[in-house]
Amino acid sequence: MKKLLFSAALLLVLSATFTSCREVQEGAENAGDAVENAGDAVGEAANNAVDAAGNAVDAAGNAVEATGDAIKEAADKVEDSAKKAVDATKDGVNDAKSALKKGLDKL
Repeated sequence: MKKLLFSAALLLVLSATFTSCREVQEGAENAGDAVENAGDAVGEAANNAVDAAGNAVDAAGNAVEATGDAIKEAADKVEDSAKKAVDATKDGVNDAKSALKKGLDKL
């Protein structure tokens, strides 16, 4: 009877050990899958961040280019206006000179 009880206890311990190992192995596989999924998510987030940063740099470059174009156009308009003002001043001076000559000729 002792041998039968001892054998039953031994079988119970062995079955518990194998069951525990199987559960640990499944838990380890699940943990490995979770780590892999987390790694994939981190990689995808990093790629998205790099893409967003690249888009921001492109947008900033476009803004700088547009600002440079606007400044150049404004400078061209100022230059044109200044030339027109100089021409108008020359015309005014020439008109005054002609009027003064006509006035002097009458004297």
